[in-house]
Amino acid sequence: MKFIQTLKVAVIPVLTVLNLLSASNKVLADYLNSQGSGGHYRYELWSTDDNSSYYLKIWSDEASPNSHPRYTHGSFNSTREALTYFDCNYAERSLPECPR
Repeated sequence: MKFIQTLKVAVIPVLTVLNLLSASNKVLADYLNSQGSGGHYRYELWSTDDNSSYYLKIWSDEASPNSHPRYTHGSFNSTREALTYFDCNYAERSLPECPR
């Protein structure tokens, strides 16, 4: 019986620490790269933790800062591609990159 209690006291804390250490390596976070506005909208440009992909969160310019985004567009390969998309589709800019 004492062996089982000793085992519980020794093994459980070790397993808990190992689990926490391995979990911290698995957590992925997205990062806010920039914010801006144009037309009647404002945006936040986010990237994945490894900068392999970017996405936009878009709100009406009248929306509360704490509200959920009206649109989310993702999987851009670069910040330029994402911002060009915003400029062409929401900011009403006439750029050479915009489809006609």
